[in-house]
Amino acid sequence: MVSVGIVTAKAIRVSFHGKWTNGDGTPLRVDSLVVTTPAEFLPADKEATFTLHNVTIGIDYHWQRNEDQTFGGSLKIIKEGDSLTAVNTLAIEDYLVSVISSEMKPTAHMEFLKAAAVISRSWVLKQKEHHASPLRNDPSTNSPETDTIITWQDHRDHTLYDVCADDHCQRYQGLTRIIHPNARNAVEETAHQVLTYGGEVCDCRFSKCCGGTTEAYSTCWEDRDVAYLRPVADTDPDNGHVFCNTSDKSILSQVLNDYDLTTTDFYRWKKVYTQTRLQQLLRLKTGRDFGDIKALRPLTIGPGGRICRLLIEGTHTHLVIGKELTIRAALSESHLYSSAFTIEASPTSPGGIPQTFTLNGRGWGHGVGLCQIGAAVMANKGYTYTEILQHYYPHTSLSIYKSSGSDKT
Repeated sequence: MVSVGIVTAKAIRVSFHGKWTNGDGTPLRVDSLVVTTPAEFLPADKEATFTLHNVTIGIDYHWQRNEDQTFGGSLKIIKEGDSLTAVNTLAIEDYLVSVISSEMKPTAHMEFLKAAAVISRSWVLKQKEHHASPLRNDPSTNSPETDTIITWQDHRDHTLYDVCADDHCQRYQGLTRIIHPNARNAVEETAHQVLTYGGEVCDCRFSKCCGGTTEAYSTCWEDRDVAYLRPVADTDPDNGHVFCNTSDKSILSQVLNDYDLTTTDFYRWKKVYTQTRLQQLLRLKTGRDFGDIKALRPLTIGPGGRICRLLIEGTHTHLVIGKELTIRAALSESHLYSSAFTIEASPTSPGGIPQTFTLNGRGWGHGVGLCQIGAAVMANKGYTYTEILQHYYPHTSLSIYKSSGSDKT
């Protein structure tokens, strides 16, 4: 089983379909509720589902929106801080059917869907292992005295449930996106299969588009190496063509959900800021007045080309920020597509102050592990799901997971 945090709000509106009971076993006699205190609801028949209203998806990203979503399994409303969170508990295999329908379209190539099922299963089992030991950033690196802010957003931030339902973890949108039997077939045909390394289940990270080269784990998260999460050239050995460099609409329409299809410049992109706009943006995102921005200087670049530590040099103050997602958030109204970018600053004023900053970037997402668009292209070229997994996670093994209170296989 897996517990998934869906939506957080002061009050949560939910509609019930089929027969339900309260947590104490008494029948639920209403079809809808606005819940303002902790509560629990259990399905009383196999067909019972519930709908959560105004669920925010793509939180803080350029595709953020609200929608109503329907789920199977049980529902618990818990207190989290000064708000409430709706937590859905269901069987992992049912969860996976929704994940691979939410992260991409279930009409995609079956070998791609099977690869997605294996890595999603591996990832969620690894997160359950980490559930009791959440990873926290070191606050000593984030004090104003050091003029340094180094943070990362890890999937192990949740302590009251296993994973969340948004891009922070992996997309889970319940029954809303399950529109094709291929999704369940992909899960069933890979039943209990996980990727392992050294006998342990792999922490299978993935992103939309690596831009030509995947990234090392340490560039985006903890300062440690993960043997199977290292830079991989996303190229076809037969012709040197980059797998994820595609504009094939028939492939993209299968990989990307409707709201993702609005993003068309994912492989190579450009962002231009005037001096005034960059000052305003950095003041808003960091809370600091830099004065005129003299330079944006990459201090640490990962082996896959993504900036890990960036110096913002102003006439009033300097600041070092990282890691990659912190950089992406600081330099955009929402988030830059990735931190794999170069910087052009010109022209300069007589005082040496650049008037514009141009960011020339590649890829969409953190770039670690499987590249979804690249993997979809590989599947359409005839690669099997096992070949796709070996390409993005070198030296791993495909194993059968045994549920025994451990991630041993």
